[in-house]
Amino acid sequence: MRIRSALTALAVVLAGLVAGAGNGAAASTTTAAATTSPYCGITWGSGEKSAGALSSAPLVDVRTGRHDCYDRVVFEFAGPVDGYAVGYGETWTEGEGLALSPYTAGGALLRVSLRAPAYDDSHVGTVPYRVGEHAANLLRYPTLRDVVFGGSFEGYTTFAVGVRARLPFRTFVLAGPGGHSRIVLDVAHQWQQ
Repeated sequence: MRIRSALTALAVVLAGLVAGAGNGAAASTTTAAATTSPYCGITWGSGEKSAGALSSAPLVDVRTGRHDCYDRVVFEFAGPVDGYAVGYGETWTEGEGLALSPYTAGGALLRVSLRAPAYDDSHVGTVPYRVGEHAANLLRYPTLRDVVFGGSFEGYTTFAVGVRARLPFRTFVLAGPGGHSRIVLDVAHQWQQ
């Protein structure tokens, strides 16, 4: 009987210690969460994002911009386009399958697959880039380092976007100007304030 009482008392003490340790951890986690908040209210995350279907409207322009909370890449098409897949990881050239990471300057790499060609109906290129050639040298941007064209094959166009680190990003589609459409990629400058 005394052994059972001693074991019961020991179990109560251990349960109290475990509960106390759990409460301390919860309290420190709550305090940490209360002192940090998303940078500029950004809650995008860094997981892969994809949407839309294949289109025959060709890519006609690629441009970049810097905003207060994020850097932006805009892909403009001569017609309606809504298909893309964007995520972190190695990016390969279309058709050949050569790694693009040696050509990028970022600490992390976003692979951008656009579900539209970078050539017209006569298979003439519609953007003035070659594989491995930088579309823009962005070393002066806080987040974007470069945008490298990976080619266009069977209606798909690939870019490797070098960024400073694995950071939150979003991708969305805008209509215009005129009959054109744009796929926009925004990459946040940081995770938290």
